[in-house]
Amino acid sequence: QVQLVESGGGSVQAGGSLTLSCKTSGLSGFFMAWFRQVPGKEPEGVAFIGSLGSLGNKAYADFVKGRFTISNDNKNILYLQMNRLKPEDTAMYYCAAGSIYGPDWSQRGMYTYWGQGTQVTVSS
Repeated sequence: QVQLVESGGGSVQAGGSLTLSCKTSGLSGFFMAWFRQVPGKEPEGVAFIGSLGSLGNKAYADFVKGRFTISNDNKNILYLQMNRLKPEDTAMYYCAAGSIYGPDWSQRGMYTYWGQGTQVTVSS
């Protein structure tokens, strides 16, 4: 049974940092990503890591480049280190896993499994 469970969200002031974790079970050889969503908007891709984990390719949305880092422990935990947080980073953050690559990592359709989300709130 596949499970993705996020943790690490919370409230922080602008300029602060948070690290999100996504503990997985039942996955092998999947690529993964972090998405975020605010009410009334579509989820947007934040960061991607290939199926080789930290040995493979990574990608970031332009709006987080240089501030966020995706990584994993090469076992079953995916991380998102978020630095220099901004109020516009406020969202529900989800981890997602997929097995069939597509042309655009930020498209939701590439991902089969999703976690329940963890809320990040950044105050100014």
